[in-house]
Amino acid sequence: MSTALGEKIKAIIQANGPISVTDFFSLCLADPEHGYYRTREPFGRSGDFVTAPEVSQLFGEMIGVFVVHAWQRHGTPAGVRLVEIGPGRGTMMSDMLRVISRIAPPLFEDMTVHLVETSARLRDIQQETLAAYGDKVSWHQGFDEVPPGFSLVAANELFDAIPIRQFVKTPAGFRERMVGVDAAGELTFGAGVAGVDPSLLPWPEEDVLPGTVFEVSPARQSVMLAICDRLKECGGTAVAIDYGHLVSGYGDTLQAVRMHEYDPPLAHPGEADLTSHVDFQALAQAATSAGVYVNGMLRQGDFLVGLGILDRAAALGRDREAHTRQIIQTAVDRLAGEGEGRMGELFKVLAVSHPALDLMPFRSVD
Repeated sequence: MSTALGEKIKAIIQANGPISVTDFFSLCLADPEHGYYRTREPFGRSGDFVTAPEVSQLFGEMIGVFVVHAWQRHGTPAGVRLVEIGPGRGTMMSDMLRVISRIAPPLFEDMTVHLVETSARLRDIQQETLAAYGDKVSWHQGFDEVPPGFSLVAANELFDAIPIRQFVKTPAGFRERMVGVDAAGELTFGAGVAGVDPSLLPWPEEDVLPGTVFEVSPARQSVMLAICDRLKECGGTAVAIDYGHLVSGYGDTLQAVRMHEYDPPLAHPGEADLTSHVDFQALAQAATSAGVYVNGMLRQGDFLVGLGILDRAAALGRDREAHTRQIIQTAVDRLAGEGEGRMGELFKVLAVSHPALDLMPFRSVD
């Protein structure tokens, strides 16, 4: 079954030759006419995947706790900009604001909230979700539009949707992986002519089998650098949470999800959500090279438990009927547990700060 975007991509390839995985990824998500984010409602029960804030209010509340902790460790500055990049339906921010207003009223009263969102449709949903906060909240097309000021930045499942480049090991060394059209007129992967800088490889290519894929994302690193530049200029902390790995390596992690099921990445362009795993080591190295302090990297489960999700779940369940307590427990298992279908191990958390300071639960706090 072909899709409208699939036909458009085939026409581009037939006219100009194969396109890179980066270009394919970008077209699938952001083509103005048929791109996934332009035409779909990706989040929630009716969408193709469920994000952590939609599993339970506990997730956003813990991010709120972390934000308050960071603000306190920075010395409770005034004029805070609380920024979320790629805020989905506004669920996480709503949960964060509820907990911040409860445990740190001075921060809540003084700060302004800034949502960086390019989708007009998602912006409408966010405005509904956050209507109670009135003009405390403002929206921006780009991160660079957020007014200057001490910044606390959160990004949940932002980086996995930023395109990657892929290189595949061939007899002639690593070559950029391309998307072309086969004899039957179907989209297919192939190898192009561009090589890769050997210094980027996790270990020497001589030790790697033919067909092995290496992924790199200059676009992710440039987003990370923009966040770091802001922290250096204005002070603050940023936290990024995403599906990925803590150590750079080889492997093809490009994946498509359609109606809650995995789908071959070339099968339904524009109708499936395309992502790939985030290389947290590469993001941390980008932050270090930019002169920003890396607080640490953790698995999501360790992060949430370290911030007190178990105590919060117990408090939410107190005096509730068994059924409600079971729902809360199931949510905690999904957010912080390990194993099939659980996010605790698969998702990782990176925090960076300027100036340098220790933050729970990344390292011991003096």
